Amino acid sequence: MLQDRARRRTFLRLFGAAGLALPLGRFFGAARPARAAEEYAKRLIVFYHPDGVAGVSQNGEPSLWHATGSEHDFTLGPLQEPLAPYADQCVFLNGLTMGPTDSGSHPGGAKKLLTAVDGGNGRSIDQVLADAVGADAPFRHVYLGAHANANNASGDKHISYAQPGQSITPIDDPRSAFELLFGGAQPSEPAQPGEPVGPDPREVSVIDAVLADVTSYRARLGDVERSKLDLHLESLREVEKRIKEPAGGGGQSPSATCPPQLDVGGLTDEAFYDPAYFPDTLRAQTDLMVNAMACGLTKVGVIQASQHTSELIMSRFPGTEMYDPAFDMRSHQASHYGAAHDPTKREFDAFVKQGRWWASQFAYLLEQLKSRPEGEGNMLDHSVVLYCTEVCDGNTHLHDDMPFVVAGGASGRISTGRLLSTGGRRHADLLISLARAMGHDIDAFGDAWGGPVPGLVDG
Repeated sequence: MLQDRARRRTFLRLFGAAGLALPLGRFFGAARPARAAEEYAKRLIVFYHPDGVAGVSQNGEPSLWHATGSEHDFTLGPLQEPLAPYADQCVFLNGLTMGPTDSGSHPGGAKKLLTAVDGGNGRSIDQVLADAVGADAPFRHVYLGAHANANNASGDKHISYAQPGQSITPIDDPRSAFELLFGGAQPSEPAQPGEPVGPDPREVSVIDAVLADVTSYRARLGDVERSKLDLHLESLREVEKRIKEPAGGGGQSPSATCPPQLDVGGLTDEAFYDPAYFPDTLRAQTDLMVNAMACGLTKVGVIQASQHTSELIMSRFPGTEMYDPAFDMRSHQASHYGAAHDPTKREFDAFVKQGRWWASQFAYLLEQLKSRPEGEGNMLDHSVVLYCTEVCDGNTHLHDDMPFVVAGGASGRISTGRLLSTGGRRHADLLISLARAMGHDIDAFGDAWGGPVPGLVDG
């Protein structure tokens, strides 16, 4: 009985994974063809955290996030200090706005963040690029979360929109994500000499393992449905083949170990949403995203850390400057620190520490990309990475002067180590720029647009 249930779960997982793995461009119309891949960024990663930053206060005190100065001579904001080692590989953007609609709203900001459409009534840029330049990878799109589904979150809590008005759900468990991406071949600990190991996932067919269930199910279908199932299985076979031979699809990095080891820290089923394990979960998801891309499994990915108006108790993160076991301080609670940048207020002190911690997690992502050689440089040189959140200042919730950072050289398409002041351009222009960096030559995106951000991307 248990074996049958396990086989049924595998069968359902197989068909559920198809939505992640198969190109969806045929359902949404053809995109303009991408240019030669070697001339553009090889991958896009979006890194999101909730509840904004300590921007310009209600009393008019300067932002603690935004960099100041000129394009090539600038000073990072105090909250950006963890990014200092990577400042020469970043472009810091000031002045971008998401527009007046729903300004002051966390949900409104999350809906517009990657769609540039009011109310989320459009596809997000990650989904568009997954079809345009990522469809030849085994997984067209990978969406990983860390407590992004806590408290049964759905809908406007998620930032990736596969269809207008319809967000999709990230995978919150790095163990499940690893199984999906790499076939679950990794033991919990490295095998010792002489110790038996599991089968090589390159030699095992998931489809064959559930073929009896598929055959039984097929026999109950009519001619039309049976034909559709056969086509679907054929597509899955092709996907499975590409996963087993990643170098031929997504382009495996010479330095990649596939499948990699994955450290999930102290994460357990019983304590899955315990905030004490959140740092371990986010670190594991970051490692998993980088390894999936290094192994050529995907070109487009989103890492969503928590969710807007987050109830994540960040004062329970052990080993961080936020740690305070005597007081529970939630992300959203801290973001409402009051009208002034008052260091004596517990909420403001916590929010500043939270902001630095989120920046340090983005820095870790950049570090992992930079540590992996690729071509004549490293993976970061050939990537484009977006740091984002759904509001600017966490206390006002406004959608102006959004705290966006773009990192990575995009295979020479982006000149980094700069501060760009955009003069109030709509953030749709940034999303157009990301598409251009990936070789998807679009001129418009979302509700309001004026073309790419001037000077951000070459060509």
